[in-house]
Amino acid sequence: MRQKSHISGHREWALAGRHASSRSFVSQNANPVGIDVHTMAKYTLISIANAHLSGSTRIPRMNAAPERRMKAAGGRCFSVPTSARICILLCCMLVASAVVSAQSPQPDPPQQAPAALPAPEITTTQQAGPAPPPQAPASSDATSEVDTHSSTPFESHVNLVPVRVVVHDSNGKAVANLTKEDFRLSQDRRPQTILHFSVETPASVAKQVVRGEPAGDQPNVSAPGALTLPSRFVALLFDDVELSTQDLMQSRLAAMRYLETSTEPSERVGVFTTSGQSQVDFTDDRAKVRAMVEQLIPHYIGTYDPSDTNQCPQMGYYEADLIVNQHDFQATGAATADAQACGGENGPSESTAMLVQQTAQQVVLAGENNTQFVIRRLTELVRRMSAVPGQRSIVFVSPGFLVTSTYQYDLLEVIDKATRANVFINTLDGRGLYTVDAGGDISRRPPRFSNSNAAAQDALFRSQEQSIQSDVLANLSGSTGGFYFRNSNDLVAGFRMTAAAPEVTYLLAFSPEALKFDGKFHQIKVTLATKEKYTIQARRGFFAPKHGQTPEETAKQDIEEAVFSQEEQQGVPIQLQLQYYKSDAMDAKLSVLTRVDVNHVRFEKADGRNRDQLTVVAALFDRNGNFISGNQEVVDLHLKDATLEKLSHSGMTVKMGFDVKPGGYIVRLVVRDSKASVLSSKNGVIEIP
Repeated sequence: MRQKSHISGHREWALAGRHASSRSFVSQNANPVGIDVHTMAKYTLISIANAHLSGSTRIPRMNAAPERRMKAAGGRCFSVPTSARICILLCCMLVASAVVSAQSPQPDPPQQAPAALPAPEITTTQQAGPAPPPQAPASSDATSEVDTHSSTPFESHVNLVPVRVVVHDSNGKAVANLTKEDFRLSQDRRPQTILHFSVETPASVAKQVVRGEPAGDQPNVSAPGALTLPSRFVALLFDDVELSTQDLMQSRLAAMRYLETSTEPSERVGVFTTSGQSQVDFTDDRAKVRAMVEQLIPHYIGTYDPSDTNQCPQMGYYEADLIVNQHDFQATGAATADAQACGGENGPSESTAMLVQQTAQQVVLAGENNTQFVIRRLTELVRRMSAVPGQRSIVFVSPGFLVTSTYQYDLLEVIDKATRANVFINTLDGRGLYTVDAGGDISRRPPRFSNSNAAAQDALFRSQEQSIQSDVLANLSGSTGGFYFRNSNDLVAGFRMTAAAPEVTYLLAFSPEALKFDGKFHQIKVTLATKEKYTIQARRGFFAPKHGQTPEETAKQDIEEAVFSQEEQQGVPIQLQLQYYKSDAMDAKLSVLTRVDVNHVRFEKADGRNRDQLTVVAALFDRNGNFISGNQEVVDLHLKDATLEKLSHSGMTVKMGFDVKPGGYIVRLVVRDSKASVLSSKNGVIEIP
């Protein structure tokens, strides 16, 4: 029975089918090499915010007709009357001889399907019939060659923790001449050894990408526009709830300039707002993104308008919170005096106190709604970005927002989810260069204060509120490894620093020592040995695995994280080849061929066999990084020494397929060696005209 699980808003692998049929690969000389393939699972990703989905695919079984014919022939032999035994015996011998002859290798007829690499091949397609009943093994030797039970690693080793680092100088330009010796890396204040170091540029990353090609005699027709692997996803999140009209217009103009001059083909940009209005999901269509940015206007939540100049008394969210939730006598007294001045009353009265409470409650309700919207939108966007395959960056354009004790936990949860999903939250203060004006916002009618002390108190409240708003932006960026751009009217430079792809990045990796499987957060800090004042952007930490996880859960999590990343890994040397075959103008078959160098597979010798298990995963995304579907194959290896010797020269190829429509696609390949608990991964792009 096929089952699917759908969990809204979370990235989950859904088990679409489990087939226990074994497939043994036969080499050119018809000797079994003992490769057992299990179709373990098909993936269905339930992502949010317009993630593109398609139906899960199935992988078929090898044809078992020769075995069925053998059994049928045997059945016919022993059902004959005794009087004709001698004649029928001769007949059965002829039938059995024919079946054995049918099993000998025959030349394959010419096909127009995608050609495989010149190596032993495990072929899978997309359509599968019902599972046949279990077949009895032909001999005890064959039984030892094929194991139909899936295995999992006995223990899971912690892989290298990758740390991507971007270094800027005082002018905001990426620093490109650093070496491994210039970096210092620590975990929980303990120095760590950098086991891997590499320098990446957009050009070097593009060279590693595998490009697909037509198969066989298919015409090599170029698809319109060269597809570039989307290695970076940037979400421009505009706080159209908190930003004033003037600040939003300035931010909008700066964003337009950034989109026109600083975006790269490898970037996918999306526009999002805290109000949920005027949005576009990640796309390489720059005109579509610019058109949406041009439409941005403030959207105030509820009936309260913060630009209302007739409010009496005028107060901000910070002062209102002090009055309503903290019962601050000083704030209440100052607001009461201001209410008397703007209301024209000569002294305190019951109506004045009621007016102060009503106004404060109205401002608190509006402020809490705004904070709720911002935090909810950040949470949704982090969840959305956890499902894109590549570097993930949010640029939050906002004046900041006030987080009271009611929403402190919610903000920490946003930071926690962003850290787990490796999402950088960069913040850009849309107010530009600003100071606290004692007269208040010049766009509003000057408030009437009862005396100079009340005016000074009001300026203090506004200063404290703006300081807290800035602290929230600093906390979001600092806790997730992002940049915080503030106190500058050059918002174009701010977008370049927070949103543009860096000219060079450094990829460091280390292996945690004596790590406990407790699920706790471990802090990472990257510093430089140089004396120059550089700004460093890097992840702030990682979460250890939980002790209660089973080997299956740990393996699943490792593979899932690798699929939705784009880091190239070579735990086991692999090669990726992509080919397509068009059956007609609207349908095509995409073949994903994985060649594994078995010389570097960590086999375990047992009972005279070389044993290991490889999990091969191919995930298919559209050109904008939306998950479509995925195939997973588990290959059990129980190889004789002679067989291993042959495969060590030719390699082993696993072939998987997808039914697709013409268009651009991204393929992410992940291979996991269960004995060594190491991963390999490759990226590929293909355009089908």
